[in-house]
Amino acid sequence: MIRLIGAGTRPDRETTELDTFRTVPNLVTALRFLGVPLFVWLTVREAYGPAFLTLVAVGSTDWVDGYLARRLGQVSKAGKWLDAVADRLALIIVAATFVVEGIAPAWLVLCIVIPDAVLILTSLLLFRGSPDLPVSTIGKIRTALLLLGAPLLLLQRVPGFDFGWLSAVGTIVLALGCAGHVLAAAGYLQASRTKFARERSAVG
Repeated sequence: MIRLIGAGTRPDRETTELDTFRTVPNLVTALRFLGVPLFVWLTVREAYGPAFLTLVAVGSTDWVDGYLARRLGQVSKAGKWLDAVADRLALIIVAATFVVEGIAPAWLVLCIVIPDAVLILTSLLLFRGSPDLPVSTIGKIRTALLLLGAPLLLLQRVPGFDFGWLSAVGTIVLALGCAGHVLAAAGYLQASRTKFARERSAVG
């Protein structure tokens, strides 16, 4: 079975974080930023075929950049931050576009934006920035579900693929992804509070 989570990890190489921004994985992540506005433009123009392909490309880079970082030994501090920001922006913008264009229900945006807003506010209050927490397994699964369900809904609007089951399956996968998003956010919130308490206790 192909290892998806943590793929590219090399047991014979010790993972060290690089200080440079100029790495291959970071370039792939940067390209994801460019893909998101292209997806929005294509969707608004109802060019659903190209929009679907763009969204698939954007979603796949979320796995590719992590794989390359581990495989090439190019894990960087900037890369971790950039990857997290790219994930959040992609999810929020794609969800908002889907809702505005009537492709998905409004609860999709609410389930993504509200937990993220709570986490951002908590991070600012407790750490005045990022709490620098590792990505949880449920967080990775959540992202995969969201980036799988969204293309299925879009594919259903491509001529020749207007099958009702695509919309049904896409909605179910998105619902599971949203549930995972809430659970992952709860886990990060608890981890943030625990880390803050530990650091405060160490200082005191």
